Amino acid sequence: MGGVPKLNPADAAAAVRNPLAFIAERWTPSPRTVQRAALAALVMSVVIVVTGGAVRLTGSGLGCPTWPECTDGSLTPTTALSYHSAIEFGNRMLTYVLCAAVGWAIIAARSEKPYRRSLTRLGWAQFWLVMGNAVLGGIVVLVGLNPYTVAAHFLLATALTTVAAVMWQRTREGDGAPRPLVGKAVGQLVWFLVAASLLLVAVGTVVTGAGPHAGDSSDVKRIPVDWETVAKLHAVLAWIVVTLTFALWFVLKAVDAPKGPLARTRDLFLILLAQGVIGYVQYFTHLPELLVGLHMLGSCLVWIGVLRVLLALRERPEATLDLPGPSAEVAVGTRA
Repeated sequence: MGGVPKLNPADAAAAVRNPLAFIAERWTPSPRTVQRAALAALVMSVVIVVTGGAVRLTGSGLGCPTWPECTDGSLTPTTALSYHSAIEFGNRMLTYVLCAAVGWAIIAARSEKPYRRSLTRLGWAQFWLVMGNAVLGGIVVLVGLNPYTVAAHFLLATALTTVAAVMWQRTREGDGAPRPLVGKAVGQLVWFLVAASLLLVAVGTVVTGAGPHAGDSSDVKRIPVDWETVAKLHAVLAWIVVTLTFALWFVLKAVDAPKGPLARTRDLFLILLAQGVIGYVQYFTHLPELLVGLHMLGSCLVWIGVLRVLLALRERPEATLDLPGPSAEVAVGTRA
């Protein structure tokens, strides 16, 4: 059995100076591997939202009362703390799993041949969003679950999901100039759908910040509005999104659009119906924790569905010329 090959001093120095370039010179992942890496990052961006919701819904938001430590002088929960500490600490640990998934996506994108700068940039954008949201999550704890910071925490997580979904799509298409598959009027209708969906998500955070699930058993400040009134506004916006989606599907059928946009619109419509059922059931059953958690998962899936509809309106063929990779890169991903 042979020993592990040793790096010569020049290779070792190159690996330390720019590990991404070092790996890229020695590994060429298949397109499927790059796609799977991007999908893993997208899945983990959804998982971290759902588990963050579980922290709030179980009243474990202050299970680790400080940050970045769990308690003063300890990075991990102590035996004196309750199961809430384990739940909150577990969610913090999942951030490392998310970082690993994003890191894999960055490495796979950087190592793909030919080099695609746009993919690598999308990977690094996810990394910085994760870092920013980790800091914001610490601020949420330090300010005692202030509902406005909690809302910002969720919206930044939605931004992460957005970039991850775009990267996943880009791994399955080329780098040529995008060609529209539908007319300008249809594109404008989809942008109305995107805007309405964004407003739907934003109002949903207000419902959360004003509602009864404060995230901790102690007296946590809530957004000073009637949550039931905001919930009704949220429902109206949901019906607007459903109506726009159905109208889009009808228009796409009328203009004999390609199968891609039609299929993505159909998928979004089905997700919206399921999300609507969950929303109404949770409202009339006084917001049971399980249904609220499912509704948070549905929120992520709705937004991903909207993005997939938007991205399905154009196609990007392979570029006619293969661009060479960069001769030198700056560490920490400024060009990686």
